[in-house]
Amino acid sequence: MTTGGPLAGVRVLELAALGPVPFTGMLLADLGAEVIRVDRAGADAPGVGADPGSDPRHRGRRSIGLDLKRPTGVAVLLRLVGHADVLMEGMRPGVAERLGIGPEECLHRNPRLVYGRMTGWGQDGPLAHRAGHDLNYLSLTGALHAMGPAEAPPPVPLNLIGDFGGGATYLALGIVCALLERVGSGRGQVVDAAMLDGAASLTALFHGLIANGTWSAARADNVLDGGAPYYRTYATGDGGFLAVGAIEPKFYATLLRRLGLAPADWPQHDRSRWAEQSARLAAIFATRTRAEWERVFDGSDACVTPVLTFAEAPAHPHLAARRTLVDVDGLVQPAPAPRFSRSTPTPPGPPVPRRAHTDQVLAELGVTAEEIARWRHDRVIA
Repeated sequence: MTTGGPLAGVRVLELAALGPVPFTGMLLADLGAEVIRVDRAGADAPGVGADPGSDPRHRGRRSIGLDLKRPTGVAVLLRLVGHADVLMEGMRPGVAERLGIGPEECLHRNPRLVYGRMTGWGQDGPLAHRAGHDLNYLSLTGALHAMGPAEAPPPVPLNLIGDFGGGATYLALGIVCALLERVGSGRGQVVDAAMLDGAASLTALFHGLIANGTWSAARADNVLDGGAPYYRTYATGDGGFLAVGAIEPKFYATLLRRLGLAPADWPQHDRSRWAEQSARLAAIFATRTRAEWERVFDGSDACVTPVLTFAEAPAHPHLAARRTLVDVDGLVQPAPAPRFSRSTPTPPGPPVPRRAHTDQVLAELGVTAEEIARWRHDRVIA
């Protein structure tokens, strides 16, 4: 698969997994890497996740099917490892080692290999072998406690912080850094990416605010958690919502001006009046529809935007102008990010179904048609 982008020429083996691993594969493929997803050879177990053939995370790569519980399947994978730059897996600690495809075996086969490991809790520590999900990782970092209204338990956020922000993005960063380090050292290494660690890293700002005494442990009591009337969401008269983010004084002044409110009656940083101001703004925003408020704030720096649904987002003029979301064969999906002035990534293609390129990839390794037929008969490959 010929691609453009800054990672062109990098070959990645992605052992099929849940959550952040396929998203990491998407990020690397979007930026030009040749990604080969290694699927299970047989029937897929329940709970594997969305069908890769309809999931944008699975675009931009080829896929093969191997039974890694059979010695021959492991041998085939190690042959692939010998021609790869990166292998990434999302198994619990120790599982890859038991299969014979852990870092020791793979780096022995290919000393330049970057071996990316994605887990929730990390490769070591008291919880390393425990099950968990995005919500659990956020709960231990303090991030979850800081979210939501004061009078209710913390809400369940979308799994953007643990799985994708703290997990997949940090794994991708770690892999790229290890590839860059390899240029000088000539050696590969293991990248231990834990969703717990990444989610904690994302809270750096708030640890700084705590240290200087400007962050309260109470929810909805701070500027960035919905406590401030000028940084929160409001319902509109038609059941829609607006996001108000007028933090800086000049933007707050613009907000008041567009609403026809006197600045003297609306001191921005008097916390004793925040609850009252929020209630008054809620009543004001409820008097018009979302579209009407969009027209009120159009062209201004009041930092007021509509809260769009996933279905509405592609049609917004700014997203449409930048082609932030693109339609690929009827499937709307995000365009590759970030953007580059020279190394322009290839436009995304459709998601790749399971085990679609087994014969093609093996033939490129020099495997004969007879071997492929025998392995398929023995159910070693799909």
